[in-house]
Amino acid sequence: MIAYPDTSFLVSLYVRQIHSPRAAAHFAAMQEPLHVTDLVLYEFRLAVRLAVYRAEHGAPDVVTREDAASAFANLESDIADGSLVLVAYDWPSVLATSERLAAAHGMDSGYRAFDILHVATAQQFAATEFLTFDGKQRELAKSEGLLVPL
Repeated sequence: MIAYPDTSFLVSLYVRQIHSPRAAAHFAAMQEPLHVTDLVLYEFRLAVRLAVYRAEHGAPDVVTREDAASAFANLESDIADGSLVLVAYDWPSVLATSERLAAAHGMDSGYRAFDILHVATAQQFAATEFLTFDGKQRELAKSEGLLVPL
């Protein structure tokens, strides 16, 4: 089974959050590597950096620079040992699928661009499972026939 995570899953896997125990348990039980793309890794890194910024500017986030460095190192270690597999994808195909999803759901559901892009990316390389803690993305992924176990 090919599983693709969104950013909420990756952040929960590598930065201590409320969903971290569920993310870690699911990841540990996976029989195949977790498939990631440069797109989700970009948004993950940005989300962690934003959490550090917010924490340093008075928000209730508790992500320190050390937490971020550890998250990035652990992610790279999992890529190096094959627990995460960086997969290539066809960007024009992802954009075309994203346009189709936006046209079908955008005005009625209020999805953000990255929500749609991640589901389209999962579809482009035939993922069967979509890992997310985001309720909106869960709705979209399920409507597109992806299994959403969390």
